[in-house]
Amino acid sequence: MYDIFVYMYQRLLNPILDNSFFLFGARGTGKTSWLKENIDLKNSVWIDLLDEEEYFRYTKRPQTLVEIIPPDHPKKALIVIDEIQRVPNLLNYVHKLIEEKKYIFALTGSSARKLKRSGSNLLAGRALLNKLHPLTSFELAKNFDLLAVLNWGALPTVHHKGSFKFKSNYLKTYVQTYLRQEIKEEQIVRNLAPFIKFLEIATQANGQILNFSKMADQCGVDSHAINRYFEILVDTMLGFYLEPYHTSVRQRQVQHSKFYFFDLGVKRALEGMLTVPIIERGGTAFGDAFEHFFILELIRLNDYCETDYKFSYLRTGSGVEFDVIVERPGLDKILIEIKSSDEIEESIVKKREELRKDLLPNEFWVVSREKRKRYLGSAVIMPWQLALKELFKIK
Repeated sequence: MYDIFVYMYQRLLNPILDNSFFLFGARGTGKTSWLKENIDLKNSVWIDLLDEEEYFRYTKRPQTLVEIIPPDHPKKALIVIDEIQRVPNLLNYVHKLIEEKKYIFALTGSSARKLKRSGSNLLAGRALLNKLHPLTSFELAKNFDLLAVLNWGALPTVHHKGSFKFKSNYLKTYVQTYLRQEIKEEQIVRNLAPFIKFLEIATQANGQILNFSKMADQCGVDSHAINRYFEILVDTMLGFYLEPYHTSVRQRQVQHSKFYFFDLGVKRALEGMLTVPIIERGGTAFGDAFEHFFILELIRLNDYCETDYKFSYLRTGSGVEFDVIVERPGLDKILIEIKSSDEIEESIVKKREELRKDLLPNEFWVVSREKRKRYLGSAVIMPWQLALKELFKIK
């Protein structure tokens, strides 16, 4: 990846620094940069497992961790282990040092796969969980440009002042690095060809209800392989599921989910569409990208604001849909339809009126690019920025 200066935006991440914590996030989201900006580097101990020499050193002899910490190490100074998933056995020694020495650890990771496979218990609650995402519109603040984010995504390095060529090369390199380091070198899949084909098909299915059988036919594998491929994307933090809404947890599990990639720019790089710009009023491409963007904002802000909302979607057999249903602890549900239009028509509301009545009590929002909040029948027409501010109580 490119090693350049990245402008440090004011991130919304706010972990408790006097307690050990995990910091998970896809590569390139700025985990290392955030730590360097926010901890006492002078007194900290730093282990970078992306460095091959360090990786082999701790793989061969993980107890080295106990030996490299100075006897006079300040109790409040952090011990950072970058990309902990590369050597999961280190967690046994981390656990021991937290219990016996009361040391504070910051443990970053860009993949949950190895931690799951090794049976790691994430230190049984002794280290708090945090996630770092690509930049939100609030973090970009005055530098936010909707079309730029729809085209290039929101990884911090992409928003370094660079040319079209730089942004394109960075995102292509990101994808190549992912395939080489996360997939090929870690031997996650034995045959890389169908997985690469799957990635292209998965980007085309982004935000759609998944059909594993159809995708399996397109990739030349069985549906179990497609399910495993999606699990790989989730474990390596390249995407997440949006489950279908149902009051029964069991019913949610048997219906088909949607899948969204974690970043618009990475998604467009995977599908080879970086040279085809998304433009305002650009038909379905603009509308799909705007919906993807807003759902990403919901996921990111829910983590940062610790609101514990649950998100799902609902589609009837007749095709009537709410893009997102927000379930809020102790509060009514919010049914959200996302439209990229800057002027919402009454027909959008009428199509969903009867379905809304079946889900009472609730609020019904149509999130759009309109400039002012207004009321249309039972719906509240919400400018997307205002919708996020009201949902997450952001000033």
